[in-house]
Amino acid sequence: MNNSPPISSLQNEVDQWIKDFGVRYFNELTNMAQLSEEVGEVARIISRRFGEQSEKESDKNADLGEELADVLFVTLCLANQTGIDLQTSFDRRMRDKASRDEQRHKKNTKLK
Repeated sequence: MNNSPPISSLQNEVDQWIKDFGVRYFNELTNMAQLSEEVGEVARIISRRFGEQSEKESDKNADLGEELADVLFVTLCLANQTGIDLQTSFDRRMRDKASRDEQRHKKNTKLK
């Protein structure tokens, strides 16, 4: 059983943070740019730490978990400001993926 808070509670937490500290949400285009920037930071860490590029000294202390949390934060902001219940969307997507991919990955010889 998953003991994590539901996504809706994370959306509420982000919304409260915006009200307490953020003044207002950045507009959707700004948040989309922010999301792209944060995903780029995740990509940089992964490509250097797990890929073939050498890791720069300045990147060695980068925290992948914090960067992933930044991606989540901006994603939650975008969901809030566009009126999306991300828990409902996530649950629906997981049901769809389970139905669509029930045997697909198990039958993929590249994954053996």
